[in-house]
Amino acid sequence: MRSSVPRTFRQITRNATRLNVPRCRASGARWSSTAAAAEEEGHKWSTPLAKQLTEAITTTGPIPVASYMRQCLTSDLGGYYTPKTSSQNDQFGTKGDFVTSPEISQIFGELIGLWVVAEWIAQGRRGAGVYLMEMGPGRGTLMDDMLRTIRNFPPLAKAIEAVYLVEASQNLRLAQHKLLCGENPLTENSIGHESTSKYSPDLRIIWAEDVRFIPQDPTKTPFMIAHEFFDALPIHVFQSVPPPQPPKEGDAADTIETPTGPIKNPRRLPQGHQWRELVVSPTPLHRLNEGEPEFELTMAKAATPHSMYLPETSSRYKALKDVDGATIEISPESLAYARDFAIRLGGSNPETSPPSQPAAGRKAVASAPREEAVMKDEPSGAALIIDYGPASNIPANSLRGIKQHTRVSPFTSPGTTDVSADVDFLALAGSAINSSPGVEVHGPVSQALFLTAMGIEERAAQLVKKAMVEKGRTGEGKEELTEVVKRIEGGWQRLVDLSPQGMGGLYQVMAMLPFRPEQFGEEGKKRRPVGFGGDVRL
Repeated sequence: MRSSVPRTFRQITRNATRLNVPRCRASGARWSSTAAAAEEEGHKWSTPLAKQLTEAITTTGPIPVASYMRQCLTSDLGGYYTPKTSSQNDQFGTKGDFVTSPEISQIFGELIGLWVVAEWIAQGRRGAGVYLMEMGPGRGTLMDDMLRTIRNFPPLAKAIEAVYLVEASQNLRLAQHKLLCGENPLTENSIGHESTSKYSPDLRIIWAEDVRFIPQDPTKTPFMIAHEFFDALPIHVFQSVPPPQPPKEGDAADTIETPTGPIKNPRRLPQGHQWRELVVSPTPLHRLNEGEPEFELTMAKAATPHSMYLPETSSRYKALKDVDGATIEISPESLAYARDFAIRLGGSNPETSPPSQPAAGRKAVASAPREEAVMKDEPSGAALIIDYGPASNIPANSLRGIKQHTRVSPFTSPGTTDVSADVDFLALAGSAINSSPGVEVHGPVSQALFLTAMGIEERAAQLVKKAMVEKGRTGEGKEELTEVVKRIEGGWQRLVDLSPQGMGGLYQVMAMLPFRPEQFGEEGKKRRPVGFGGDVRL
């Protein structure tokens, strides 16, 4: 599931206003004429959101890619995961826009469940205070397969006191409730909604729109899963440009443009390369042909607050600043989630202060509590992140749209097209390690390597054998058995396929674990978890 925390439309206009993106007369006239002329010529907007975005940009100027992504996915007007009506087709499966690993084979969720079991065993088999948490759980398939697997280990199943699902979509929340809870009622609680698992009357299933509504209790042991979640969190895009050439003294153009207006002082021109933010603007009317994207990327004409701050936060970004045309993508919300995971596992880093402003969200903006330091005496739990993106490089030019299993422009039919971008795994690792002294990071490794180490082929063989026994008992024909075997074999092989069309190399897996050298070996020596080159520790 790829969902992020929603914002209202009013927030997007405030973002653009705060950016102070310079609007020269020519550009301002173009934006206004695009919207006005389109109305006069009877342009039919692809979606209501496309029309509203154009009107907002006409009023306030181009908006960051992050604001555009957030609106496309979770707008109150009708985002991809927050449609105005419940009649919108399911995004998942062969009839939707994309197929996720849990939908391809039950083995995927079973192995994730086994990974949690292995970590629980390695950390001393805690008998209470354990909880599961999944970010953007889609239709609930992954968590259902995990719970079905974990119930085969009664001590762990009994130790789990709750399952938290971070979900922004009401429609998906209802689908998850139906799958995970059956006929048990769904009620509201202080942080969102809750029900009871169909697997146990003692297991609470709790939904929240924002991870910060879920208490960071230092006495608890969390096991967190984020599968195809980070790729939907908004990104900012920046490109390096060479320094401007100073005009000759006395030249009529002896000025520079800044967000607050022109300055007549060429000697104060910025030295060296600059980062410029790529922002979203309406496509000019003369190129707005029927069926073509109504928006496009343009470069801000001067520095924005985001471009002056975000690319300066990491040496990885600074190393590319002097490269003409270098493009980088940064997701502050992804770093905030990685920080949250790390603090839940190992407690806060006393050397870093909490951020002054939390990650944006519809309810979160108004009512989420300010982050406070969390001191955890004994780090515990684990987090598993599975997503697509480069294993070590900074993502660039990865913004994409997906519609009916086909890659399309991310600016096509806003609100009805899935929009995502590659995940910067090293940035997540850095955020986690800097946020808590009690965590360590493993990976990323390819999905093929992880699932193979977890025993995907062996599990598939068990399912084939079971199917042969059951079909033989019921006397069903050979054709039915052949179809079942084909589905099992085709599913697991697709998950580990390393070809360009496969998922084994496209997806990466990264783990966050508690760092406790007194239990797991010499200080500085990392214990490799199962799936990352290690074995189950009994």
